[in-house]
Amino acid sequence: MVQPRLQHLPQEQWLGLEAAHHARVARYADPYLARRSAGQKHPVEDFLFTYYTQKPGQLLRWHPGDGVVLSGERALERADWKFYHRLDDGQLAAVGLAPGTPAVAFHREPFLDQRAEAVRFAGIILKGTSMRPAQFGCFGLHEWAMVYRQEKFELRHEYLQLRLGGEGTDDVVEKNRIRCSHFDAFRFYTPDAVALNELAPTRENQRTIEQPGCLHANMDLYKWAYKLAPALPSELVMDCFELSWRIRAMDMQASPYDLEEWGYPPIRIETPEGKAEYVEYQRAFAAESQKLRARVLESVGPLLEALPVNA
Repeated sequence: MVQPRLQHLPQEQWLGLEAAHHARVARYADPYLARRSAGQKHPVEDFLFTYYTQKPGQLLRWHPGDGVVLSGERALERADWKFYHRLDDGQLAAVGLAPGTPAVAFHREPFLDQRAEAVRFAGIILKGTSMRPAQFGCFGLHEWAMVYRQEKFELRHEYLQLRLGGEGTDDVVEKNRIRCSHFDAFRFYTPDAVALNELAPTRENQRTIEQPGCLHANMDLYKWAYKLAPALPSELVMDCFELSWRIRAMDMQASPYDLEEWGYPPIRIETPEGKAEYVEYQRAFAAESQKLRARVLESVGPLLEALPVNA
């Protein structure tokens, strides 16, 4: 197995990075936790903590990533963390530290033993998506298809009002092309909307159909990043998180819901002007996401190279 080249961070340096990460996460997590304690919901700002499996406490933990050694007595607190290990004298010498120095690092071998499939799948999805041409003709209609004729089915967000009402919302769906390429959006369509989608995304064809213009594929950069923690640095995970946060806000502005009182004015995709506004945002997010996708792939690359051939 290929071994990473080790970089050393002394305690005074990595504690500062950890504190900065805690402050960065708290900006998003603290309001969510306060709302949860009060039994309140937010249709936009709760999403990354409720839809994705990463919880605030997990996100709060700072990880330096693969190939970074943390030294100092405080580092030993991590010795029992999953996928960490204390360095032996030979490993300490490799980064210029004296024998017996308290130091820990991410432990690549057990991580790859247990997470080989996740690493491979993330690599396939990220690389495949990055290489396909971006499509910009969906106009966020996936959210509209999720509430199409919803009076026949269970209400999706019972505490929200549809901006155009039920009939107006259905009319927008029926007068536009619906061509969502993302399975995890498509699977929430109402039964009556399924046949209206021009594409047929499935879990099986996910690796061949996702494309970089899709807001949900770009939001999922956060998912792939946190699923590979602690191999990926937390700064990269949070870059993905914050991109997803901004995409979620825009996605919901273009949705059929009336979110004015929540501080999110609508992008009226039922109009030509709204469609143009949506595509402008979508193109900007696609360009930003491609750069971030490349950074995640760069971090995943050494893990893929280190996988045993038969893993």
